[in-house]
Amino acid sequence: MAADGDGDEQTPTAPAANPDLEKAAPGAAAHPSAPAADEGGTVVRTVLARWRREDLLERSILVLRALVLFFSLLAAVIVASNKHGDWKDFDLYQEYRYLLGISLLAFLYSMGQLWRQARRFSTGKDLVPRNYSGMVDFAGDQVTAYLLISALSAAIPLTNRMREGSDNIFTDSSCASISMAFFAFVSSALSALISGFKLSKQTYI
Repeated sequence: MAADGDGDEQTPTAPAANPDLEKAAPGAAAHPSAPAADEGGTVVRTVLARWRREDLLERSILVLRALVLFFSLLAAVIVASNKHGDWKDFDLYQEYRYLLGISLLAFLYSMGQLWRQARRFSTGKDLVPRNYSGMVDFAGDQVTAYLLISALSAAIPLTNRMREGSDNIFTDSSCASISMAFFAFVSSALSALISGFKLSKQTYI
C-alpha cells in the first residue's frame, strides 16, 4: 500500500501481472479437445470392427453354401445312380424320388447364391435391392434347410426297414445319399443362422 502526503491511509495497488500465467492461459483451452479426439478414434475402431465382422460373415456364408452345393450334388448323383435291377431301383420309391428332387433343388439354389455372391464381390452390385437382400437370403436358406430335413425324414424310415430285411448295395447307396443330404442340411441350417443374424443387424436407412 502507498501513503499520500496528508497521512491518509495507504490505498492498495493492483498486483503486477504474472507473465507465466498469461502464457499458460491459452494452453488451458487445449484440454477440452482431447475427449473429442478419443471419441473420434472410438468411432473409427467401431466402424473397422463392423466391416471385419461383415466380411467374416460373408465369407462364412460363401463357404457354407459351397458345402451345400457339394453335398447336395453328391446326394443327387448317388440317388440317381442307385439302380441295380428288380426291386433295387430308386424309381420305385417315392421317398427316394423326393430326396433326389430336393437335392437337385438345393444344388440349384446354392449355385445361384454362389454366383450372386461372386458377382457382388467382383462388381460391388447385388441383383437384389439392399433392403430386401437379407430377407431373401434368410428365407431361401430356411426353406432349403426345411426341405432337406423333410426329404431325410421320408427316406430314413424306408431305408431302415429295408436294412432289417437285407443289407446290400442298394441300401448302402441309399444310406450314403442320405448322409450327403444330411450334411447339406447342416450347412444350409448354419447358413440360415448367419443370414438371420445379418437380417437382425440390417439397417433400412
